[in-house]
Amino acid sequence: MSKIITEKLIEEKLKEKGLSMHDDYDNALKKLQNYYEFELTDSYNRTPDYSIYTETTADGYEVWVATSGDGRNICINEDVYYYDSDLAQALYDAIFDYNELIYVDDLEAYYVQDAIEQAWESFISDMRKWCENELIEQGYKQEEELIKN
Repeated sequence: MSKIITEKLIEEKLKEKGLSMHDDYDNALKKLQNYYEFELTDSYNRTPDYSIYTETTADGYEVWVATSGDGRNICINEDVYYYDSDLAQALYDAIFDYNELIYVDDLEAYYVQDAIEQAWESFISDMRKWCENELIEQGYKQEEELIKN
């Protein structure tokens, strides 16, 4: 009789690594920060590797800046956003670009939560695959393989 890879088995393997598919937002953020070695902060007490913050234009409009470093060398075409809804992807990219310190002026903004949730889903998906491969090496089979045979 073949050993089958199940969701429960994958969750057990993830828990052995200190992870869970069901971690809440705060735990997910802590684990992402630990694994990818970055800190997400709204405190500007040292020069960040990446910054996301708001600025006001000369005519009174609010724009968002997402840029490498402390924001001294802004490229208008690449770093300035009219809509904060575009910032989730910028933050997501910053997390995976190995920035050690990421400054965000509003940690409660929905784009921050969106980016963290997206990063967590990607991370857990990768870890699931890693666990599945580990189980396959131990002689377990995917359910689809059993159906084919």
